[in-house]
Amino acid sequence: MRPKKKILPLLESVIITDAGSEGQSVAKLNDYVLFVKGAVPGDIVDVQITRKKSNYREGNAVLIRHHSEKRAVPECEHFGTCGGCKWQNMQYEWQLFYKQKHVYDCFKRLAKVEFPEVNAILPSEKKYFYRNKLEFTFSNKKWLTQSEINTNEPIEREALGFHIPKMFDKVLDIKKCFLQEEPSNAIRLAIKKYAIENKLSFFDLRQQQGLLRNMIIRTVTTGEIMLVLSVYEENEEVFHLLKFLSEKFPEITSLNFVVNAKKNDTISDLEIKNFKGKKHITEKMEDLTFKIGPKSFYQTNSEQAYILYKTARDFAQLTGEELVYDLYTGTGTIANFVAKKAKKVIGIEYIDAAIEDAKENSRENNIQNTSFFAGDIKDILSDEFINQNGIPDVIITDPPRIGMHEDVTRKILQIAPKKIVYVSCNPATQARDIALLDEKYKVTKIQPVDMFPQTHHVENVVLMELRSV
Repeated sequence: MRPKKKILPLLESVIITDAGSEGQSVAKLNDYVLFVKGAVPGDIVDVQITRKKSNYREGNAVLIRHHSEKRAVPECEHFGTCGGCKWQNMQYEWQLFYKQKHVYDCFKRLAKVEFPEVNAILPSEKKYFYRNKLEFTFSNKKWLTQSEINTNEPIEREALGFHIPKMFDKVLDIKKCFLQEEPSNAIRLAIKKYAIENKLSFFDLRQQQGLLRNMIIRTVTTGEIMLVLSVYEENEEVFHLLKFLSEKFPEITSLNFVVNAKKNDTISDLEIKNFKGKKHITEKMEDLTFKIGPKSFYQTNSEQAYILYKTARDFAQLTGEELVYDLYTGTGTIANFVAKKAKKVIGIEYIDAAIEDAKENSRENNIQNTSFFAGDIKDILSDEFINQNGIPDVIITDPPRIGMHEDVTRKILQIAPKKIVYVSCNPATQARDIALLDEKYKVTKIQPVDMFPQTHHVENVVLMELRSV
């Protein structure tokens, strides 16, 4: 017999005082912190507690007694159910305020090093429709709204949208997404309509059956569009769907599909088959062009990516005489972007396919002063490697959210380049790494960049300079 679930309390008239790092709002009550979903700083709300720990609580705002002046009306009808865009209910100027505050708090509380004033965050010109890549999931287990649950009418259970947070087999059917410019919504809706009319099966994740699994739409500022359709098997139904899409949307310049019969949705290890058009799309940045394939990594906000990389290049203050190491180089975007102002750039990345893209991008742009190496950075960055390639004057590092491996941080301290430019999508792990680098380096510049409006995410660029002996 299962034990009875403990009923957690309802707290009335809670004053929200801050915004949290994961998109929740924050209140401080007695001897614990309360993280609240569905509220913004300045709200006074009733909160239903959902989780209780020794030093914090989590809960949902169930009644707003006082609306904060920082509130905004969400554009999207799916706000609050969809897991993305958690800050749509907050005015953009206040989103920027709390992102910059988060960067400051990370350096103050986590890095605990001496640092200069944090520069004003660089805002995104586009508040909506800024993403160049979205992935949608097909499911025969559509997430039902309360009104759909209460109705006596037949309910369509097929969905093409985003996973409900923490529910791996439930998908929210998206009517209109405000993250990617048209024809993104039109393509998605047309595919769903065609699939239902032609009785194509939507994937059942639990049973591991169904034809249609996922789809990826990629766009670039040059106007090119890529579509990758993930299916369980290759058959005539798939080709008929692809033919329909090529005729209805001639603006799709790269139409592809992939057969995925695995138990997970990743396609990095699978063959992408080109149905029509080119096998890639092309992005431009200044006088450079970057080929983006179905598996390529590229920053998902193209316009702000330029601002981010330009900030990193400006911080490096290259004169044309420097040897630069670009750690976690990915497809070599930063390496190729700074190459014309450096003597030589060496990029290191653990994903083989990304390194091949980086080399291709150098060839396409006739850049001859780059070299790229694939492998685990902590293993590649050995004494032998340094002896063969030279001691860098500048290290640019752009690691994943988990930050740099401690061995990499220690190796940087040993190499002791004059400057480190640290680009990060997670100021908390960035601050942790900088605390270790503080042994030899001082932070001289901090520049947050808003890459993802309507979310709590923020990119941050830090310049560190070698201390005088």
